[in-house]
Amino acid sequence: MMNSLKADQHHHAVCIPYPAQGHITPMLKLAKLLHFKGFHITFVNTDFNHKRLLRSNGPDFLSDHHSPSFRFDTIPDGLPESDVDATQDTPTLCDSLRRNCLAPFRSLLSKLNSAVDSPPVSCIVSDGVMSFTFIAAKELGIPEVLFWTVTASTFLCYLHCDQLLQKGIIPFKDTSYLTNEYLERNTIDWIPGIKEFRLRDFPSFIKTTDPDDIMLQVLLEEVGRTKESNCAIILNTFDALEHDALQAISSILAPQIYTIGPLNLLSKYIIHDKDYMDTMGSNLWKEERECLKWLDTKDPNSVIYVNFGSITVMTSEQLVEFAWGLANSNHPFLWVIRPDLVAGDKAVLNQEFVTEIANRGMLSGWCPQEEVLGHPAIGGFLTHSGWNSTLESLSSGVPMICWPFFSDQPTNCRLCCKEWGVGLEIGGVVVRERVEELVRELMEGEKKGKELTKKALEWKKLAQDATAPDQNGSSFMNFDKLVRHLLGGDN
Repeated sequence: MMNSLKADQHHHAVCIPYPAQGHITPMLKLAKLLHFKGFHITFVNTDFNHKRLLRSNGPDFLSDHHSPSFRFDTIPDGLPESDVDATQDTPTLCDSLRRNCLAPFRSLLSKLNSAVDSPPVSCIVSDGVMSFTFIAAKELGIPEVLFWTVTASTFLCYLHCDQLLQKGIIPFKDTSYLTNEYLERNTIDWIPGIKEFRLRDFPSFIKTTDPDDIMLQVLLEEVGRTKESNCAIILNTFDALEHDALQAISSILAPQIYTIGPLNLLSKYIIHDKDYMDTMGSNLWKEERECLKWLDTKDPNSVIYVNFGSITVMTSEQLVEFAWGLANSNHPFLWVIRPDLVAGDKAVLNQEFVTEIANRGMLSGWCPQEEVLGHPAIGGFLTHSGWNSTLESLSSGVPMICWPFFSDQPTNCRLCCKEWGVGLEIGGVVVRERVEELVRELMEGEKKGKELTKKALEWKKLAQDATAPDQNGSSFMNFDKLVRHLLGGDN
């Protein structure tokens, strides 16, 4: 096994995620791993999300878990002050970050470099879509690495967006190109490293008729800067899962690519102290742990877990269709319903539904998802196909029903359902009959359901192998190489 490197407390890493739950969670795991390796850490949230962390974890959150060598700091996001406990509008936030955050980040680095109680900043670990940080890093001569919190296949799609633009595929000519029929029928087969994709399977940011669309422009800008920066790239995936896509990325980008996922498994293998890992949680909503006791009362592999992540919103009609599809399946289920899950309204289900699911359904506002997916009672996961959720499900050997909402989720859905053999796709229109059918097929299907579970367990084993120290796993070895890189050594 490779000798494990340690920093010497003179190395100070500034870790800055994009300010949304799905980006903060993996970045904080990586920051804890680097801290465990001896780095002094400054973890940078926006003011808005820092307040949410304090609300969800309690006002004594930082003082209870304070470490002189692991600190939190903040920068403004440039948006008006708000105490709303919900994810900010993504296009508005992205536009504000690129316009307003360079100066505050530059000032923060200067403040950290002049502090007397911590070493100067020696490296920056930045979210791939926060690449304004590279400008400040370059000005101050600080090495930077970029952490893209998506699959290698999604990142590969991003890297080819400029070619989609050059070929006249995007932006789409008019709204008729945005119909399910068009997006299903038309495919792209010329991107090395990924098999033929329907346009529907591409990240949602390309699906616009507006050449000035904020998300398309941000994506092109961020990917362009990634290509120009020559920074090393970190991906939360593992080699066996996305070998072809990783090979294709390496042929495009000169920098080193460090695949260190699944980070949830790597953390457990490298940091054996559960209390240490649970310290400084990343959840922006307050966890409701009662669901774990409820799961303890259920039979193995009997419960379908339902969670649509931190950003997905749906109509009240879709909520009702999901609810009755789950109820009519007659399978026990644990459903996480955020207060802001229904667009423009509160998520409310009527008394008839609550009575129908008594003793076999549990509703929760937020939950400790990794623990839930690892619970023996869980047999399937109805998910929005966010990458953290997908990877945590694979790591636990749990097959999925996929209902992607936006961003990289359509790509993850395609990978789960067509490439990795662990998922079933609901499709665009949500009706209770379809939801019931897929839950039954996943949970009790003698052929398809068992095949999906078998494949999920195979990927679980490969994910464990990739992160295991005693196996010289690819992700474990790559993390050691990443530490060496951040220490300024050769690979």
